[in-house]
Amino acid sequence: MVLFGRRWAIASDDLVFPGVFELLVRVLWWVGILMLYLMHRGKLDCPGGCLLSSYLIVLLVLLAVIIGTVSAIVCVSMKGTICNPGPRKSMSKLLYVRLALFLPEMVWASLGAAWIADGVQCDRTVGNGIIATVVVSWLIIASTVLTILIVFDPLGGKAAPGTPLGPQPLDGHESSQLLSGLRTAATGVWETRVRLLCCCVGRDDHTRVAFSSTAELFSTYFSDTDLVPSDIAAGLALLHQQQDHARSSSEPTEVVTHSPGSFQEADLDAELENCHHYMQFAAAAYGWPLYIYRNPFTGLCRVGGDCCRRRTTDYDLVGGDQLNCHFSSILQTTGLQHRDFIHISFHDKDILTDLSAESEPLNLECEVQDCWAHKGISQAARYVYCRLVNDGILSQAFSIAPEYRLVIVGHSLGAGAAALLALMLKRPYPQVRCYAFSPPRGLLSKSLYEYSKTFIVSLVLGKDVIPRLSVTNLEDLKRRILRVIAHCNKPKYKILLRGCWYELFGGSPEDLPTELDGGDLTQPLLGEHSLLAHGSPAYSFSSESPLESPTRYPPLYPPGRIIHLEEEGASGRCSCYPAARYTVRWSHESEFSKILIGPKMLTDHMPDILMRVLDHVVSDRAACVSCPARGGSSVDLA
Repeated sequence: MVLFGRRWAIASDDLVFPGVFELLVRVLWWVGILMLYLMHRGKLDCPGGCLLSSYLIVLLVLLAVIIGTVSAIVCVSMKGTICNPGPRKSMSKLLYVRLALFLPEMVWASLGAAWIADGVQCDRTVGNGIIATVVVSWLIIASTVLTILIVFDPLGGKAAPGTPLGPQPLDGHESSQLLSGLRTAATGVWETRVRLLCCCVGRDDHTRVAFSSTAELFSTYFSDTDLVPSDIAAGLALLHQQQDHARSSSEPTEVVTHSPGSFQEADLDAELENCHHYMQFAAAAYGWPLYIYRNPFTGLCRVGGDCCRRRTTDYDLVGGDQLNCHFSSILQTTGLQHRDFIHISFHDKDILTDLSAESEPLNLECEVQDCWAHKGISQAARYVYCRLVNDGILSQAFSIAPEYRLVIVGHSLGAGAAALLALMLKRPYPQVRCYAFSPPRGLLSKSLYEYSKTFIVSLVLGKDVIPRLSVTNLEDLKRRILRVIAHCNKPKYKILLRGCWYELFGGSPEDLPTELDGGDLTQPLLGEHSLLAHGSPAYSFSSESPLESPTRYPPLYPPGRIIHLEEEGASGRCSCYPAARYTVRWSHESEFSKILIGPKMLTDHMPDILMRVLDHVVSDRAACVSCPARGGSSVDLA
């Protein structure tokens, strides 16, 4: 939406819900003032009462005008669709009128505050009513100013060539210079946002590089569309219903094509048991916050009892908190003893670098060609490798316990670091094994992915977004959002209302078009042109998009063989729904080549949720000795 010669991070159809809320407040406020005036106007014959009477009358008239203006804004905002803003072309004029009404409202609120401050001697009820009126006036004014700050777009004054805000059409050289300046400005804005979000992170050279890399990725991803956050939310709601509709209408034969042999089923059972065992070690790395969260009634007492004890230790402890509460939670989670530890290091310095999307070659000194890996996670894994090998920690461990095997575990970005560390240690320690829980998808090149299958096992729960997160998948998600929005002919407020109801209570998904599943995406629909930044060559429905550049962001894959715990049917949304039912099976990486939308796409990544599901799945599989083999087996989860 364009106001005062600049773009704002809000669309003309975003004012339905804020407008309805303001209408509710204003109408209740107007009724309250009217009742106050009618019931107590006989008590306004006190000194200064004439001023207060005039104040209430003018305020009633002013509120009536504001209510009428806001009602018109709401009605206009309900018209049209996301791709068809034509019926809302009068919105800017209405907003100018509404903003102009803030001036007399502020003046009248200031006068009311001044008259009350002068100590007008009138009925106490009238005085309290005037005070409440002044307070409500200033609260609404303050909330409006805060809203303006939130929807302010620092890049709103910079328009691409050919937009209504821009100058006359430019030649090729001027256009490229302007677009380059826009990209630089966008990167600077996103870098500032990332720095504010990660204000507690250090300021060394690696961190500064990570800030710049992450900001460049975000600016590249968002710079070529004309979408506001509510458009993206509506697109995600539509995509979720579309996915569920396509899934419910698919034939059962498309899901199960063959039954595995007994060896594969036995291998799945064995690896699932291993995952169940090693997941507690991966979760223990999160320290005492996760342990107390999982044990809210007894966790604090158990960890607190060990924190203050002083022991003579035979292990090397690096980092952590001064009371060693992190280490105490590890003992409680894993059930190990102090004598079982040789070296403990609490290191999270490279978390920010894990967010970058660049890749780098990985020197493994093996027969695998074309070894590439995620740059930030590779740096974190190399740091751990140097500590373990160069400092002799692994040599010391195997000299103490030579009969033990080397197993590396991790969760989320830690799973990615664990997988890369296992690849680095494969040559000196051929028996190394790795269990990666919910690892990121964009981690390994295709050749390394195939090589890692022999000694790495990954576990993914449900619609977890992280194992599906990669630059290519993000670009695909953006395309699908644009396409589903362009197909939909409903106003945005109806999409959001229906989406919220569907996410909370379920129901039958809308019968939406499913061209995304098999259509040609090389050409945008006519309605999609309104969603793109006009005149910008940065976006294309071909493979020329900067996010899909094979030189800058080559395709990367998840590590090892993948066990997928997949929830059958619709995701449970509240306690009134029946118990969740999970299918356990081996999956190919291609099944995670698309980001799935759902209410559990974030919660399925949480380590406590994954541990709880694993506990139930393993116990139910152990009890179900007569379960039929059908590519996996199903278990109920209460």
